Amino acid sequence: MKLCDLTPAEGDSKKAWRKGRGAGSGNGKTAGKGHKGQNARSGGGVRVGFEGGQMPITRRLPKRGFTNVFAKKLVEVYIYELERFDNGTVVDAQLLLDTGVISKANDGIRVLANGELTKKLTVKAAGFTKAAQQKIEAAGGKAEVI
Repeated sequence: MKLCDLTPAEGDSKKAWRKGRGAGSGNGKTAGKGHKGQNARSGGGVRVGFEGGQMPITRRLPKRGFTNVFAKKLVEVYIYELERFDNGTVVDAQLLLDTGVISKANDGIRVLANGELTKKLTVKAAGFTKAAQQKIEAAGGKAEVI
């Protein structure tokens, strides 16, 4: 088999659609733009969010609250999720990612106290609730803030 003998799988590729190439092409004359109007013109169309002159929804709805752009986005991990690790394991963000406990680390990990822990673990995270820290230490482990 040669490189020139390869073909795409059946139904894998579509024939190019050539606009404005005569009536016989099925897409000639107005080339799919219809007759006149704003969208038929060169450079026609409206910007994103434009509602035909009506007051846009982004301006009709009241502005509420405050978003802190400097806030750290922490991923929450529960104590019972740490039970899967063996005694003496050092649990950090990379290990949690590798084992699939979390899907992304964002700005760090915050450990919450839901569930019970019986294993002696060293947990490294950006934050712990007081109850979570007590549960880790009660099981003989260490809670390290990084």
